[in-house]
Amino acid sequence: MRALDPTRLLAMARKEVLQLRRDPRSLILAFLLPVALLVFFGYAISWDVSDIRLVVVDQDRGAKARELLDGFRASGRFAIVGRLERTADIGPLLDRGQARIVLVIPPRFDADLGAGRTAVVQAIVDGSDANTATIALGYAQAIVQQFSARALFQTRRVRLPVTAATRIWYNEELSSRNMIVPGLVAVIMMIIAGLLTSLTIAREWERGTMEQLASTPVSRLEVLLGKLLPYLAIGLVDVALCSLLGVVIFRVPFRGDVFFLMGASFAFLVGTLGLGLVISALARTQLLATQIGMIATFLPGFLLSGFMFPIDNMPLVLRAITYLVPARYFLVVTRGIFLKGVGPEVLWSEGLLMVLYAFAGLGLAAHSFRKELG
Repeated sequence: MRALDPTRLLAMARKEVLQLRRDPRSLILAFLLPVALLVFFGYAISWDVSDIRLVVVDQDRGAKARELLDGFRASGRFAIVGRLERTADIGPLLDRGQARIVLVIPPRFDADLGAGRTAVVQAIVDGSDANTATIALGYAQAIVQQFSARALFQTRRVRLPVTAATRIWYNEELSSRNMIVPGLVAVIMMIIAGLLTSLTIAREWERGTMEQLASTPVSRLEVLLGKLLPYLAIGLVDVALCSLLGVVIFRVPFRGDVFFLMGASFAFLVGTLGLGLVISALARTQLLATQIGMIATFLPGFLLSGFMFPIDNMPLVLRAITYLVPARYFLVVTRGIFLKGVGPEVLWSEGLLMVLYAFAGLGLAAHSFRKELG
């Protein structure tokens, strides 16, 4: 294999930069789209559940019932939007979606508590949205348990034998945004990097310049690296910009080493840009390259990286496929750097896999491009 010539390599990189400057669509894709996607998905995606619409059927109207309802109000999770007189009205109310949960307090609720008997409270939940229903029911159970503990102290004046002191690390507020935004950096950069280079070689074919390129003394590797370098620089700028916006706009903590983040991003981007070059070499048209690039990056990035769905809950076949998705490893790295402040001593395995992915991406790109330049 002929040795790399820095002069020819820089000439190819300069040629790609000039083509980028003449193509405003690629510039928009390179710089504006990552920011737009981060802001849009950062605000749109949330797994936090608040202002749960609660309707009350209070058949007791005693002091203890009011105290229980005060606990729901004070939690900040529920909004009492109405009261019903009859349980027969619950079905139509849930059918219309006017409430997520209905709390039924039976007669003699106050009297049973005062006499030391067990009092029953019924929660009827709209299960059409299983995730929201599960979270709302968990919140309701926690509030009732706290109320029950207070009632036990007041009636029997005893202490619980065991009390739990909970301390949350890394995401103290349990905010889903703190987990979503670092994951978005990984997923968005997989999409953008793959799409950017998926157009490069296909553009040469469409403009009729591939034959001229083939007749030059540059080697295949110099062509590939020359096309890759400008987009690698753009990708690193995008990672830094998205990370900065995540901290400034969404208030996500950044506790790790920025240099380790850039190093991991370098390996991840090289592999993903190489994947885009493979697509570009095989597609030969920008439209087909864009379509294949979206399928090869967007779907695995969102669905198989662990960003939207836990990998451990997936079927065995899909779990095996996730090992081929580089965003899976970069997502672990970004969350570890942002939230935990850990470095290569913890994330070395993910870093090593991304380095191997970078070599694999470049190797596949060189193999695919071999048919075009001989």
